[in-house]
Amino acid sequence: MDIPLEKKRFTTKKIAIILGVAMLAILILFVIFSSTGNSKLNVENERITISTVQAGNFQENIPVNGVVLPIKTIYLDAIEGGRVEERFVEDGAMMKKGEPIIRLSNTDLELSLVNQETQVYNLLTQIQRTQNASRQNTINRLNQLTDVKNSLKEAKRKYELNSKLYEKGAIGRQDFEESENNYDYQKERLELTQRVLDQDSVSSKQETNQAHESYQRTRKALELMRRKVGDLVVKAPVDGQLTALDAEIGQSKSKGERLGQIDVISSYKVQAEIDEHYISRIFNGQIGSFAFNGKEYQLEIKKVYTQVSNGRFRVDMHFLDGVPENIRRGQSLQIKLALSQEKEAILVSKGGFFQQTGGNWIFKVSEDGESAYKSSIKLGSQNTEFYEVLEGLEPGEKVITSSYSNFGDIDELVINK
Repeated sequence: MDIPLEKKRFTTKKIAIILGVAMLAILILFVIFSSTGNSKLNVENERITISTVQAGNFQENIPVNGVVLPIKTIYLDAIEGGRVEERFVEDGAMMKKGEPIIRLSNTDLELSLVNQETQVYNLLTQIQRTQNASRQNTINRLNQLTDVKNSLKEAKRKYELNSKLYEKGAIGRQDFEESENNYDYQKERLELTQRVLDQDSVSSKQETNQAHESYQRTRKALELMRRKVGDLVVKAPVDGQLTALDAEIGQSKSKGERLGQIDVISSYKVQAEIDEHYISRIFNGQIGSFAFNGKEYQLEIKKVYTQVSNGRFRVDMHFLDGVPENIRRGQSLQIKLALSQEKEAILVSKGGFFQQTGGNWIFKVSEDGESAYKSSIKLGSQNTEFYEVLEGLEPGEKVITSSYSNFGDIDELVINK
């Protein structure tokens, strides 16, 4: 007799399907609730930085890198080209004004000097000859004037004597008129001789002046040529330290080529590079500060170089309270450059959070310190330590200021202590 078998309601296959459907439903419900509620992430307290919002004095400043340089640098260029014949000092030597550094030779220039000197001497000889001839001509004219005056004097004497004799009938009319004519002739002759002498004097004076001016111009040209030859010996223009000397014996240097520089080391300045973003906010007179050997020092901007290179521009800054001891050329300094005056503000410490949020929101820690929530904020200016808070935070509140790079789109953090 057959025994009827009881049919199983749940087979292994059906159970697996039911479990699969249930897990899928649970997953869907989880996704739905996750999307409608706040996402959470557990974080360790040691892995985050919690800062307290505070109120205090705020001054906008930016960090800049500066390099210590001599207060003044004078470049040495070859005024005249030539071959390096002699090198009197080595690079790094301390120089006094006027001390020789190197000597160049230039045969063309030296030959031009000789020709110029010869031209001056020839011109001087010619001038002397002209002056001698002019003096001799003047002497001859004066002698001639003396003769004419003497002839006039004699003609006048005869005329006056004949006038008396003619009145008395002692001489004839012919003799009287002859003496009268001679007297008139000598007067005209004297006037003409005096006029010629005056003209010769003016002409001689003009020739002398022209010759003298020509001589002076030639002498100036000679002096200029001598200075050009003298410039072949390169000398220190001021007291200072010789640096970057580039001149070896036998080397040829072109006119205007850089030979080295003199650094005036009686004092120092700091040259800093600043991002071009701030170029419209940088002016002479702005103050920066830096720490050196445990002491704070101040610098003042004295010159702004408006030329931008690789996204940065340069400024020269001078020490306000004296140059720090033991500071050296080429030393790097970390400077805080003030961009505004001090004011009262709400402050939050700078941190990595800004890179992910752009200063638009921050994780604010709850009062019990066990969680943190996204909170909208608005930041203003910044300095090397703080951001200025314009909206969204109050003094005493705690916020997470470390990087948010591992948080993704999480809205809530659970802080595990």
